[in-house]
This record gives sequence, structure tokens and C-alpha cells, in this order.
Amino acid sequence: MPNQVIDAYPKLKRDIIRGIYVPGEKLLMSQLKSRYGCGVGPLREALTRLIGEHLVTGISQRGYRVASMSIAELDAIYDARAELESLLIRLAIERGDDEWEAAVLARAHTLGKVDRVQDGEEMLERWDTRHQALHDAMVAGCHCQPLLQSRAALFDQAQRYRHLWLRQTVFSEQALADKQREHQALLDTILARDARAASQLMREHLMTPVPIIRERLQEQDWI
Repeated sequence: MPNQVIDAYPKLKRDIIRGIYVPGEKLLMSQLKSRYGCGVGPLREALTRLIGEHLVTGISQRGYRVASMSIAELDAIYDARAELESLLIRLAIERGDDEWEAAVLARAHTLGKVDRVQDGEEMLERWDTRHQALHDAMVAGCHCQPLLQSRAALFDQAQRYRHLWLRQTVFSEQALADKQREHQALLDTILARDARAASQLMREHLMTPVPIIRERLQEQDWI
């Protein structure tokens, strides 16, 4: 794959997730070429990848638009994510070894060490990267690659919705404290090897952002 495609794809994806381009907005090639410094061919390849991730839609013979967002889609994606994540944590507890436990604890420690920085975007990026790493470690013990691939696909579909939640959570001391308590409860059940309790807690944990995201969506004029 040409370097131009590699460069354009993550940058365009990031901008869509972060709302630089709003749902339904037409993606004009002239503007994309200027912003990302590449030609039409590489941009079309990047846009095709984003169509596969449900972030962009193709307009027959008329270009591309940012995919729509809706409360119905939010509910469906998060329900699927919560069900799958609760299954994966149960399997991880049943199959994971001591090295898996140690990896989970290490990621939890790293997340807990995130310090506030002056740059809000840097803080958001740092916390979310470590938060994702903790959740990846928690489910890694399931040792089932097809399920983990399905999880990754659902995560991609959820990213724009998650970002609405992240901006409210990361910049709130109370919200971060609540997340820390939820993570500690999950860790306790993992270390106790209580698969049933961990599965239930994981589902509840995955669903806590939904009311916040729903409220943010209702404030927008593009749904």
C-alpha cells in the first residue's frame, strides 16, 4: 500500500471520529487533497477503507459523505459490544493463566498513573490509549482470535460515539473517579476468578457511557 494511503487513512479517520467532519457532511476531494497532502487515488483508497468501517458512505457517482449517527445505531452497537465483552471476560477468566493476570494488573497500574497535563487533547489521548490497553489485556486471555476480531470491528463502529463520551469523562474528576472504581471492581472479580460476576460487571461497565452519549446526540442538529 502506498505511503500516501497509509498517511491519509489514519488522519482522515481520526478527524471523522473527533467530529472535524460532522455526520452527513460531504467530503470534497479538493479540500481533502489540501488538508492531507495527497492525490485523488490515495484518498479514494482511504475512503473505501472507511466505508468498510461504517464511517463513510459512498454517494453513487457523486462522491462521499460522513456516515450518519443515530440513537438507534448507538443502542445496537453498544448492546452488541457489551454482550461480546461480557462473554470474552468470562472466557478469559476460565482460560487465562498467571501471565495473563499479571498483564492485566500491569495495564491497570499504568492507567492509574495517568497524570493531568495542560493540553486537553493530549490528556484525552493518553487516558484513552491506556484505557483501551487495559480492556484489551482483560479479554486477551480468552485466546479466541475470531471473537477478538469481531470485538475490534465493533470497536471501530463505536469510536465516534465513544468520543462524545470521552470528552465529558476525561475532563471530569468525578467521572474519572467513577471509572477507576468500576475498573477496580472488575480487577477484584478477575483476581477472584469469579467469571459470572466479572461478566455481569463488564456488561454494566460497557453500558455506562450510553446515557451520556444519547444526551450528547440529542443536543446535535445533525441527527
